[in-house]
Amino acid sequence: MTPSEPSSLDLAIVGNCSVAALIDKMARVVWMCLPRFDGDPVFHALLGTRGAAGDGAFSIDLENACRSEQAYIENTAVVVTRLYDEAGNAVEITDFAPRFQTKGRMFRPTGLVRRVRPIAGHPRIRVRCRPRFDHGTRVPEVSYGSNHMRFVGNGQTVRLTTNASITYVRDETPFLLDGPVSFYFGPDESLTHHPETLCREFEEETVLHWRLWTRRLGLPLDYQEAVIRAAVTLKLCTYEETGAIIAAATTSIPEAANSGRNWDYRYCWLRDAFFVVRALNSLSEMETMENYLRYINNIASMTGADHVQPLYGIALEEKLVETTVDLPGYRGMGPVRIGNQAYEHFQHDVYGNIVLGASQAFFDKRLLRQPGVDDFERLERIGERAFAMHDQPDAGLWELRTRARVHTSSSLMCWAACDRLAKIARQFDRIERAVLWQERADAIHATILARGWNEKVGAFVESFEGQDLDASLLLIAEVGFLPPQDPRFVATVERIGETLRRGKHLFRYHAADDFGAPENAFNICTFWYIDALARIGRKDEAREIYETMLACRNHVGLLSEDTNPATGELWGNFPQTYSMVGIINGAMRLSEGWESLV
Repeated sequence: MTPSEPSSLDLAIVGNCSVAALIDKMARVVWMCLPRFDGDPVFHALLGTRGAAGDGAFSIDLENACRSEQAYIENTAVVVTRLYDEAGNAVEITDFAPRFQTKGRMFRPTGLVRRVRPIAGHPRIRVRCRPRFDHGTRVPEVSYGSNHMRFVGNGQTVRLTTNASITYVRDETPFLLDGPVSFYFGPDESLTHHPETLCREFEEETVLHWRLWTRRLGLPLDYQEAVIRAAVTLKLCTYEETGAIIAAATTSIPEAANSGRNWDYRYCWLRDAFFVVRALNSLSEMETMENYLRYINNIASMTGADHVQPLYGIALEEKLVETTVDLPGYRGMGPVRIGNQAYEHFQHDVYGNIVLGASQAFFDKRLLRQPGVDDFERLERIGERAFAMHDQPDAGLWELRTRARVHTSSSLMCWAACDRLAKIARQFDRIERAVLWQERADAIHATILARGWNEKVGAFVESFEGQDLDASLLLIAEVGFLPPQDPRFVATVERIGETLRRGKHLFRYHAADDFGAPENAFNICTFWYIDALARIGRKDEAREIYETMLACRNHVGLLSEDTNPATGELWGNFPQTYSMVGIINGAMRLSEGWESLV
C-alpha cells in the first residue's frame, strides 16, 4: 500500500489558479511546480527521483497503513484522504490551495495547506517534506525556526510552517497524533496567526468560495457530479494573473507505455484554450472567457499580421525551447521533457481558434468589459492570416513533427475565423467588412468541399487530395461548416467509426506518424465522436459510449489525455483539459432538459 513512487494516475488535483498540486491515494504530494504551473517541480515524485525513495514528495504516512479513501469535499477543489492501519487507527488529511475573496481581491497565494487530524484510535504518523530544486538535481539548504522549516535553492526559498513538532518533522520521526495539526507550504513569509487557526480559516473560506462558484453554474439535468468536477478542474487549469489556460498540469506522462510520446503540456495552446472557454461558457461561467480575452488580445497585439504560434507560455513567452532533464520519468518511462518544440510549428487552425475563442464576447451583454470596434479590428488581422493560410501546408492539429500537408481541419478553422468575423462585423454594422469576410468564408468553404472531400473514400479526409481519416473531421458540424444531417457529414462520421473506433474508444488517426502507429485512444476524439453521433440521431449509442467514458475516470472523477481501449488504463498528461471539456460537452448534448421535471 505504500510504494515509493506512484504507479498510476489515481491522483487528485488541488489548486487556486496560481499553482496546482497532485495528491496520490496515500496522501502524498507527488507533483507541484513553483512559483507557477510551468515552474520548477519541487515535488516531482510522479516522474521519479534520482535520490532516495521519498525525495521530491511531501508525505504524511500513517504507520502500518493498509487502506485509504479519497474524495473531494462536494462541489469544491478541496480533497480529503483517510488512511487506516491494521489496528483500526485512522487519520484524515485535507489538502487545498487557498482561494477566496478578501479585501476586494482574490487571495490565491502560491501555497498548499495540509490539515491532519486523528479520526479513530491512536494513530502514529511520519511527516516527510522533501522538496528538491532544479528538476530534482539539487537538495535544498534547510534551516529551522520554532515552528517552520526553510528550504533554499535554485533561486527560490519556500517555507513549511506548522504547529506540529518541528523536531519530529525535521528528523522524520514517527509521532503520536493526539490532536489536529496543520502545515502551510509556500512563500518564505511568516504567518500572521497560529498555523492551526489560520489553516482552518483558509479551509472554511476556500470551501465556501468553491461552493458559491459551482452554485452559479448553469448545469444540465443529468450527469451533474461529472460536470461539476470537470468544471472545477478546468478552472484550476487557468492562470488567473494573465488569463492563460494550460493544457494539463504535468509534463512527460507518456501517451502509451514506453512510447516516447512524452510532452510538456504546462503551456497555453490556443486550440485547447478555445475548447475550455467554450465548455465553461456553456455552463454560464463567463469569467474565464473574460480573462482569456486579455491573454489573446496581448498575443494579437504582439504578433500583428504575422505568424501566430500554436502555443505560448502562460506569461506570453514565445520561445519554449524543448530540453530533457535527468529524471527517470513516469514509471521509469522517460524522457522527461521541459518546453515544447511545437512552438516552432505552423498550425493554421490557430487563427480560427483565436477568433472562435473571442467571438461570443461580441454578443454577450453580461461581460463587464464589452469588446469594441478596436477589438474587432485586432481580430481582423488574425483573420487576414487565416485567409492567407487556409490552403497552405502545416503541421496540423496533431502537431506532426516531420511532415507537412494541407490539413482539412486547419482549413476548416480558417473558414470558421472568416465566418465569425462576418457575423461580428454585422454586429457593428460594418456592412462592407461583413461582405468581405463572408466572401472569404464562402471561398474557403468551396475549397474544402472540392479538395477535402474524397468521393472514393466516401468521406472528408484528413488532408486535401488525401485518403486517410482523422477524428478532427468530426468538428465539421460543431463549428457550423455543414448541418449535422448533411449526407457528407453523416458519411464521414460513419467512416470514422468504421476506421478509428476500437470498442467504445476512438483514435486520432490510424496511419503511422513520427513515433509509429498510435497505441491508445485519444479521449477528446471519443467525446467528439459522441457529439457527432448525437447530432446525426444516434443518441442512444452516443449515451452508451459517454457513460463508458465516465467509467474510465479515476476515483475522483478526472481524466488524462489517453485511454488504453483494452484495459481502460489512463495515459498521457493529467488532468487533461481537452478530456474534461469532453465530459461537459457530452453531458450538455445528452442530458434531458429541465422541463422534463415540470
